[in-house]
Amino acid sequence: MILKAKIYNLKSQSGQSLIEAIIAMSIIFFGILGVYGLAARAVSLNRVVADRYIAIYIASEGVELVKNMIDANILERRPWNDGLFSGAYEVEYRDQDLRLSQGRTLLFDENNGTYNYISGKETTFQRTIKIEVLGNGNELKVNSQVNWLSRGGDYSVDLEDHFFNWR
Repeated sequence: MILKAKIYNLKSQSGQSLIEAIIAMSIIFFGILGVYGLAARAVSLNRVVADRYIAIYIASEGVELVKNMIDANILERRPWNDGLFSGAYEVEYRDQDLRLSQGRTLLFDENNGTYNYISGKETTFQRTIKIEVLGNGNELKVNSQVNWLSRGGDYSVDLEDHFFNWR
């Protein structure tokens, strides 16, 4: 009995399409994963940028409140720097009285969209107004510094302005 061996001619490309499919799916998967990671990072940075914008607004409000005190002194015919002494203070728009800084965080009042120390939702923003009397009392240096915590990092904005007795 003679056995005849059958010779099978295997296609050299069988199974190649499976490998190609796996590679293509891997490329698509990692591409989508990269886009997702980029989008998540962009959203995170958006929060940091938004908080910085708010902090700059709060800091500029602090300088403006001191300017309003100077203007009120002039209108009421008092010395221009009456009640403004060197030190670190807290101030808010409602009463505009300087209080020694206690390191309190500002509260956000959602009803009127303002920041204050009395009522509202707690924030991470802390504002300190530093006043320094320079020279012979004819110049005030005002620094409005806002510190806050956002996305695990400590951030700070410091605005400075100088006011002079020019009258």
